[in-house]
Amino acid sequence: MTMHQPITKSQAAPAPRQKAVRADFIDADDKDMLRAARDLTKDLGEARASIYWPDMLISAALGYGAIALAILTSNLAVAIVSGFVASLALYRALMFIHELTHIHKSALPGFRLGWNLLVGIPMLTPSFMYEGVHVIHHKRTQYGTVEDPEYLPLALMKPWSLPAFVIVALLAPIALIIRSAILVPLGAIFPAVRNWTWGRVSALAINPDFRRKAPTGDFAKRVRWQEAGASIWAITLIASTFVIGWKPLLVALAIFSFTALLNQLRTLVAHLWENEGEPMTVTAQFLDSVNVPPPGLVAEIWAPVGLRYHALHHLMPSMPYHDLPEAHRRLARELGVGSTYEGANHPGMGNLVSRIARSTMMPR
Repeated sequence: MTMHQPITKSQAAPAPRQKAVRADFIDADDKDMLRAARDLTKDLGEARASIYWPDMLISAALGYGAIALAILTSNLAVAIVSGFVASLALYRALMFIHELTHIHKSALPGFRLGWNLLVGIPMLTPSFMYEGVHVIHHKRTQYGTVEDPEYLPLALMKPWSLPAFVIVALLAPIALIIRSAILVPLGAIFPAVRNWTWGRVSALAINPDFRRKAPTGDFAKRVRWQEAGASIWAITLIASTFVIGWKPLLVALAIFSFTALLNQLRTLVAHLWENEGEPMTVTAQFLDSVNVPPPGLVAEIWAPVGLRYHALHHLMPSMPYHDLPEAHRRLARELGVGSTYEGANHPGMGNLVSRIARSTMMPR
């Protein structure tokens, strides 16, 4: 007969360490993690034209080619598949607007101009709509506060707010056409319209209380030519319906609506959205943000151009997207399981949406 001795408390396996969360670092940073992020990535950080240009050009060419096929084909199945491919390819091309807000103006000569001519203006989303806006989201004292144009406490809002937040994105292409084809020309005549258009509908923001300040200096010059280009293109799109009919424009709008929907879903899971307006430490901001690292390729589709490493991006905003995977590997290996760094890593979109949805249903 075998005797089994009971396991005492001292003999039991230690309980796994609880995952680090934002609330753990409200008052103080994890300085070891911040130091590691700096020291382990010193040799990274140079934006490489040999990666940026081919990635953007191939994505744009594939997207526009697939749009043309979706418009010209008479086969519904081919049109749907082509539209889906076009939406994903143009989504990736469009996401380079995020890189443009962070790379130094002397890096990648001509890339900002090329991107605006090939992607930003044709999609009625020139780079000025993000430049000067997104940097506020990264400011230490403004992230997650009422001054942040890219933050809403979605996890603390009503349950209906989530579907409304996502579905409204479907109207974005129509809103962009109205803005560029109607409001901008009217603003050239009426200063009140111009001021309202700039302050309220000239930024890629989700905070309805955000008001954009008037552009100045060289930035104002870039705004003028980008604004003019987008306006001329939007008017041309509307005028084209009198020559070639409505089908091309409607197909393009449907494709761009799906692209906007996908981007809104990505935005929904880019953060945990749990802050109620207080300034946070860098570590707390990091843990309120989301990494969806490998394994798995799906996140590279819905969070392209480095956006699957969004929490890591908040630690190192100027790190080029092509260096983020290597930076993540180094930090994960060095800091290990149970570290603060691991606290920002999440398995996927479904898990994150469920978490936010459950939070909206909790009594306050």
